[in-house]
Amino acid sequence: MAANFISRGKKIVAIGRNYVDHVKELNNTVPKEPFFFIKPTTSYVQSGGKIEIPRGVLAHHEIELGVVIGKPGRDIQEAQADSHIAGYALAIDMTARNMQEAVKKKGLPWSAVKGFDTFTPIGSFISRSSVPDPHKLDIWLKINGQFKQRGSTADMIFNIPKLIQHVSSIMTLEEGDLLLTGTPSGVGPVSPGDEVTGGLSVAETNEELASIKFTAVQRETGYQFNPDA
Repeated sequence: MAANFISRGKKIVAIGRNYVDHVKELNNTVPKEPFFFIKPTTSYVQSGGKIEIPRGVLAHHEIELGVVIGKPGRDIQEAQADSHIAGYALAIDMTARNMQEAVKKKGLPWSAVKGFDTFTPIGSFISRSSVPDPHKLDIWLKINGQFKQRGSTADMIFNIPKLIQHVSSIMTLEEGDLLLTGTPSGVGPVSPGDEVTGGLSVAETNEELASIKFTAVQRETGYQFNPDA
């Protein structure tokens, strides 16, 4: 984990529906401006750890490029956004998909859907200087060695400066906060026993910037989802 930055962060700001193909695969509407939800920092689990799947939950993987905030700011302009970035991290936004579908039908919030412990697997900190262009990166995820998601950050609907401008116009971004920038298409289930791996590389050179690896396990205690509740 980005020891000196993310460990000081107070929140995870996750952008939804920022890749057109992902919007289409879930039959959602393409947003006219960025929208986001908040995840607790207690959902972090470092690469090499275990993703715990709660009982009754259909968990989906969503591989994402994370932006680590290095300098706090409010009402940050797009032209100044880069100066607020400390670096990046490869992360997975785990989602309790069947719970999400249930609460959306009831008009209820998503906090539990995204906020379980271990539902933000994350890799090592990547310094800003190591990334020539965050909008020219290849990103992928495999389940048990089989590709499930393969995408490019070039396909973001809203680029990173726009995301920082938008979020900071609503709430102050603080040092160590993680901004998840959305996921490409191919999201799908993660089951207990699965091995989940992911990678991030520079598109033009294939230089690997990050890799992550996790094992999914069944959580035997705590919350159990009941679709009839």
